[in-house]
Amino acid sequence: MEFKDYYATLGVSESSSPEEIKKAYRKLARKYHPDISKETGAEAKFKDVGEAYEVLKDPEKREEYDQIRSYGQRRDGSFEPPPGWESASNFSRGGYTEADAGQFSDFFESIFGGRARHGHHRQGAGFGRTMHMRGGDVHARLALFLEEAYNGCEKKIQFDVTEPDAAGGMKLRHKTLNVKIPAGMTSGQHIRLKGQGSPGIGGAPAGDLFIEIELAPHPLFALDGRNLVLTLPVAPWEAALGASIKVPTLGSAVTVKIPKGSSSGQKLRLKGKGLQGKTPGDLMVILQVAQPKHHSEKAEELYRQLAKVESSFNPRSRLGV
Repeated sequence: MEFKDYYATLGVSESSSPEEIKKAYRKLARKYHPDISKETGAEAKFKDVGEAYEVLKDPEKREEYDQIRSYGQRRDGSFEPPPGWESASNFSRGGYTEADAGQFSDFFESIFGGRARHGHHRQGAGFGRTMHMRGGDVHARLALFLEEAYNGCEKKIQFDVTEPDAAGGMKLRHKTLNVKIPAGMTSGQHIRLKGQGSPGIGGAPAGDLFIEIELAPHPLFALDGRNLVLTLPVAPWEAALGASIKVPTLGSAVTVKIPKGSSSGQKLRLKGKGLQGKTPGDLMVILQVAQPKHHSEKAEELYRQLAKVESSFNPRSRLGV
């Protein structure tokens, strides 16, 4: 079913006064009256204008419409009455009777109960009852440092919810919550806090708050799923001879054995040192052989001796040179 924007139909805003709405209606009713207008589709436009005015001139119907406008319209422009919707306004108010119900659109009747009187609306819908509708869900984002995601933490989050105001319209209310973040959250994961969204109407339950986690870049560790990735510089002699060296993790540092004859790009896996979870991630250590910027004369002499001893070794042989 197509959603009808009655404010747009009359060319007025949501804050327009009853006098402004009445003035806009009279102007458009004269413009599209079938006995006067020669425009194509004038009769249909005349009915649309009349329907819009029937709703917006009545404070009770207008209040209900404003609530529906906030909660019931879909992004694609379609509409379906929210679950549990029951109109509290009187369909015959303003001079319209049951016999006039056929002149209104399906959208109008789905809100204000025209079909209920003709047996076409859902069973049990009635008049004089209060509106009963679940509150809307709220989505928010929360940025975390990698250490916070690794250990878990408590964070303060701020967001806005939509709720009815004293005048019957809708207003935003700012909320602040302290939220416990479990260890092991990754970017794109959501935390659902039931009942922390927008409040319900007429005693209906509140919506939920969905928090999407975003992880800030880390100066040492990259993230691959639940695995952490660390590039570890090693000295040429540590790579050549093997060594036991300390490696940082998001917890405490650990000692790792570098295999003899290691080279740049070689990977070491530290099981379970990634992010926590049902299946904990690992820490992937990628070795990077690093040279000192400056060598002493003695070191250079040792390199010259090494070059003679290992003269048969050509690291570019697979390149054909």
